Amino acid sequence: MVRGRVVRFDEVRGYGFVAPDDGGEDVFVHANDLLDDKYAFSPGTSVEFEVAEGERGPKGYDVRLVAGASDGSRRGPAKATRAPRPRDDDGTCEILTTEDFRNELTEAFLAAVPELTAAQILLLRDRVIKLAASHDWIED
Repeated sequence: MVRGRVVRFDEVRGYGFVAPDDGGEDVFVHANDLLDDKYAFSPGTSVEFEVAEGERGPKGYDVRLVAGASDGSRRGPAKATRAPRPRDDDGTCEILTTEDFRNELTEAFLAAVPELTAAQILLLRDRVIKLAASHDWIED
């Protein structure tokens, strides 16, 4: 049994990633492999799970919350709802926060190339964020 923390989990799409406490590559987790309600798996939640080697890297199964790690306040959809971004008079959008940009990049990478590993996504995302920050395309 491995322990770790949820990096992200999308309840709508039914998958996410867990970072093992002992280090190493993030582990892919599908909603079908959760032993608790999927709404309880928000970023930072402590979990324990088994690991198998999947086609695209490590895959977690029998994923459950660590007893006492959640006080129940994280129940319900973890994904924040965001109002549509208003457009300026010239047709451009407002600048995104770094967090919003990071989340959108992750979703775009997963949609475009589902076989990317978590490590590849993190590397790509960090480099694109550095590029965006150097051009002031994002703000904190």
